Amino acid sequence: MINNYSAEDKVLLAVDCIIFGFDKEDLKILLIKRDFEPEKGKWSLMGGFLQQQENLDEAASRILRTLTGINNVYMEQLHSYSKVDRDPAERTISVAYYALINIQDHNEELIEKYSAKWFSVAKAPDLIFDHNIMVRHAISRLRYKTSKEPIGFELLPPKFTMRQLQKLYEAILDEKLDKRNFINKINGMDILVKLKEKDMNSSRKGSFLHMFDEQKYNRKKADGFSFKL
Repeated sequence: MINNYSAEDKVLLAVDCIIFGFDKEDLKILLIKRDFEPEKGKWSLMGGFLQQQENLDEAASRILRTLTGINNVYMEQLHSYSKVDRDPAERTISVAYYALINIQDHNEELIEKYSAKWFSVAKAPDLIFDHNIMVRHAISRLRYKTSKEPIGFELLPPKFTMRQLQKLYEAILDEKLDKRNFINKINGMDILVKLKEKDMNSSRKGSFLHMFDEQKYNRKKADGFSFKL
């Protein structure tokens, strides 16, 4: 006989998404302006509630797709937040995810529809509830993961310059990197393909474009290679 749970407390389960992008110069976060109470008119992470017929990963993918129009992005569950009074409207537990997207791929019309805006991570406004804590945790996780795995390439277009790659890691790590040491370290990993094409916007002579060779990286990883920046 199935147990009767009717006497148990009911709580809402929310999913909040920290969406990171990179505009070739700075690490960005996508925020929405809340259009309902509580905290109407304030900035917030994009979120929603878990539906009956989906798991947490599916809920996070749905929320990301709703705001950006993008499928199949890098996404990772971050942490759960269960402070009793974290949402003044009703008892709500939130599971946070962070996602990395190529900022050029998002749907501008969807972002306008939800009054969303890209902010520099360093200059983002205060957020509602415990969303500031979620963002801090996500940045900490992102810094750790990008030093151990090549997930940073998810924030870049398929073709990029070495300068853009260095600027990306400087933005994530929030520190200046020595150009020569950085290039030597990246080249030493042998996971990039140098193209004959050049980005002519960077200088008069232009800068060679590169691509991340994911298949080569996976083969090297299977042989024991460890990505370390």
